[in-house]
Amino acid sequence: MKNIVSIKKIAIGLLTISCFSCNDVLTEYNPSGLTAESVYSTPEGFETLVNAAYSYQRWWYGKEEGYNIAETGTDIWTSGSGEVYRDLTQYLNLQGSNSALTTEWREFYAAINLCNAGIKRIENAGLSATLRPVREAELKFLRAFYYWHIVETWGGVHFTTQETNGIISTANRTSEEIIYKQIIEDLKFATANLPATQTQYGKVTKGASQAFLARIYLTRGMNKEALEMAQAVLNGNYGYKLEANYADLWKMTNLKNKEAIYVVDYSTNLALNDLVNSTFNPYGHGRGSNNGHLLFIMKYDDRPGMLRDITNGRPFVRYMPTRYLLDLFDENDARYDASFQQIWKANATTRPTGMSIGDTAVYCTGKEIPDAFEATRKYQIYDRSKIFNANGTVKDNQRYPSLSKFMDATRASLNEAQSARDVFVIRLAEVYLIAAEAQMKLGNNTDAATYINVLRTRAAKTGKAAAMQISPAQVTLDFILDERARELAGEQLRWFDLKRTGKLVERIKAYAPDNAINLSSYHVLRPIPQSQLDAVTNKAEFTQNAGYQ
Repeated sequence: MKNIVSIKKIAIGLLTISCFSCNDVLTEYNPSGLTAESVYSTPEGFETLVNAAYSYQRWWYGKEEGYNIAETGTDIWTSGSGEVYRDLTQYLNLQGSNSALTTEWREFYAAINLCNAGIKRIENAGLSATLRPVREAELKFLRAFYYWHIVETWGGVHFTTQETNGIISTANRTSEEIIYKQIIEDLKFATANLPATQTQYGKVTKGASQAFLARIYLTRGMNKEALEMAQAVLNGNYGYKLEANYADLWKMTNLKNKEAIYVVDYSTNLALNDLVNSTFNPYGHGRGSNNGHLLFIMKYDDRPGMLRDITNGRPFVRYMPTRYLLDLFDENDARYDASFQQIWKANATTRPTGMSIGDTAVYCTGKEIPDAFEATRKYQIYDRSKIFNANGTVKDNQRYPSLSKFMDATRASLNEAQSARDVFVIRLAEVYLIAAEAQMKLGNNTDAATYINVLRTRAAKTGKAAAMQISPAQVTLDFILDERARELAGEQLRWFDLKRTGKLVERIKAYAPDNAINLSSYHVLRPIPQSQLDAVTNKAEFTQNAGYQ
């Protein structure tokens, strides 16, 4: 395929950039002046290939493009005033020209090609008998990981397990079944050969491979296998543990916690991330590291008594919660306060009369506040009827409770767009939810409720654990999706959850009216990038996904 970059080009580019990975985590070796073929035949050089294969995850996780594809355009998020990819979020003439989809397609296939190259070349890399199966397992895990994103996003598209050398101008259409067969085969190999721990933080482990395989089995309706794999993680001797307090998950001082099973890591030394890499990160200034902290914040810095500061973040106003998402949390659930910011405290020297520094300046809530109460407050209130219309559509797309999970008050300046926050790709809470869903689908609602109640106990406010428990009769697919929203909102999973359960169109139409206006059944797949369609010579065989032009 013409725009799937040849391995030689990738190899030379990656090998000459030593700062693409964190130097204390996935340090790359820079064999200046050597060819890819000679470098990959040495253990040191082969480490470069493996580390580079990990780095492509940074194109999706913690990046705006990945958030737009994986979280928005669902039942729980809609467009803020600063939305860039409204065609993804609200399906406004979504076509193959979408640049976010084009970027991810290009980088995922480049990553797969690198994995294929490593798997092919590993025999001659000079690795020890102990290390070789581990590195092969890492590459096969990553190949499966990237292919999962591709097949779920675009369906049965181009598939190969062979390294591409030079330019190939044709593409194949391979069924989802065949792609998933390879994904499962790769993950089984990874699970069998990966160690329980790795010395380099961010590298995949046996437990992470099992957790991802559980997700894959659930996606494919293999519920017995999904349950067994989830239980292997939950019952394994890996040291995984739920954080006692949900809010502690998101502290910048607690990123390397025992609940995180698999992460994409970003360095605290921002210079070591990919900000200025014009080859692999052409987004421009400020997008090198995790930028999730920018995207969910409402426009607070033009309100009376408020100025932009480090604590409250730099508001890009990209995404706002649907009314449905805000309504999912009851008064006993501590996850709401741990996930959303509702209060902004005065920090400006010029303030309304009677308002002091540190007083509430703005309050945003999904609840309705009586007008009589509002009249007694010095601060501005944006309540349910100010944010949303009666039918749930958005009235004010600039002021709303803002997802605060990804906030980073450790940034050096108020306009710093980079964050060193690691991205939790898989955490233990998701494994509990996988086990619960598998149990429910197997007809075991009592066991499903038990798994869910573990999370709801953790989520309960002080003294409210009993009130948070659910009964087996309450366990339905919709309840599990609601629980996944409460637990995992914003974590780049929602679109896949709705697609996996066959609920994407149904729930968007029911709960996200702004996103539903242009929604059609064919939107369960994304359009293939037009640049790819233009590049191939077998245009009659490799065509656009149904419904798109």
